Amino acid sequence: MLIDCHAHLTHRSRPTWKENDRKLIEAADKLGIDQLCCSILTPRRPSTSEGFRECNRWVAEAMKRFPGRVLGYCYVNPGYTREALEEIRTCIDDLGFIGIKLYNEYFCTEPVVFPVVELAIELGIPILHHAGHSHYFVVEQPRLSDGGHLAELSQRYPEAMLICAHVGGGGDWEWTIKALRHAPGVYLDTSGSVVDEGMIEMAAEILGVERLLFGCDMSMTAGIGKIRGAQLSEEAKRKIQGENMEEILKRKRSVS
Repeated sequence: MLIDCHAHLTHRSRPTWKENDRKLIEAADKLGIDQLCCSILTPRRPSTSEGFRECNRWVAEAMKRFPGRVLGYCYVNPGYTREALEEIRTCIDDLGFIGIKLYNEYFCTEPVVFPVVELAIELGIPILHHAGHSHYFVVEQPRLSDGGHLAELSQRYPEAMLICAHVGGGGDWEWTIKALRHAPGVYLDTSGSVVDEGMIEMAAEILGVERLLFGCDMSMTAGIGKIRGAQLSEEAKRKIQGENMEEILKRKRSVS
């Protein structure tokens, strides 16, 4: 089983959304990717509660259009505490989603995020958190979390399953890997368009292959190529490409 832990469907404000979604599945077919863990983000952030609810309903529809291929992340803005928690419960318990997607509305260490993390722990689901360690201040993302923030959050909630997004998404990937060294509750996804030599091998050496999750974040050929080309054993690649994510998905609490 090859599982892309970080994928996106297209917001329906784009007239080509249906074709884009179809092309995503076609690309997965060509590359041998069995399942894609998907979210839809609002074009403008911070998202409103109406905005993230709409996105999640579209993901639920995609799960029906592509049964067994699309797994849903519930995207929320933690600033709407009541609405976010209600939406997470609905998506997980009623719609069959597998986790939570957080973007850059807040640093992950801000107290407003804590109720979302606590609910994720209760439900036994992961949180995929947008992240990056840039060499400059990103004006469009003033609350961009990095590996250090996620390590700090994990120290507060060691039982949480946190996924630090796209080590290859730009910024200082060496810093990110080192920042997560002593945060065993944080997984690192391999997605992003950066394909620097030695990136995957360094992450495997410092964090261990058990904490790496294969992802593309829409850089499909780069995403799978960097794993297939990594100087790792076939057993290690199997863990990264799907077995580790399968173990995470098994921890989801059953709906009573």
